[in-house]
Amino acid sequence: MVIVAGLAILIIYLVFRPRNPKFDITSATLNAAYLDMGYLLNADITILANFTNPNKKGRVDFHYAILDLYHGGHLLASSYMDPFSTMSHESRFQDVHLVSSQVRLSLEQSQQLKKEVDNGRVKFEVKGLFRARSNLGSFLQYSYWLYAQCTIVVTSPPTGVLIGRKCTTKR
Repeated sequence: MVIVAGLAILIIYLVFRPRNPKFDITSATLNAAYLDMGYLLNADITILANFTNPNKKGRVDFHYAILDLYHGGHLLASSYMDPFSTMSHESRFQDVHLVSSQVRLSLEQSQQLKKEVDNGRVKFEVKGLFRARSNLGSFLQYSYWLYAQCTIVVTSPPTGVLIGRKCTTKR
């Protein structure tokens, strides 16, 4: 019985060759970033997220998707995305608007952010948590968590555009 189950899993794997979806940031715009009273951050950033299903067969459903914006390891903003699906070999773009209001930063973090804005290269981390379900035909479905981490560098606001990015997606 165990041998038959193992053979069935091997055959399914060889037929479908499932691969993990990929997350990437296509563009980002830093619309605003300023400090009230020297330590309360107000920021507005828009991200165009790209979800790619690299599988030749089957679709991927994202039931839970949340993006968090960090600067220097400090959480600035979070955004939930509505559920969506990607068909085989499809990329889906999602516009994500992240706004932080009166987020308290330490003196060290405030000085670092001010220095980055003055230099024209502001570095943020974007972390994503996604609950995905792969549908390999009508008979085989399995769910799993995906973890995305991106480091992005944008120019200074109000026209801050993406000048660098590095993203990884892990299961």
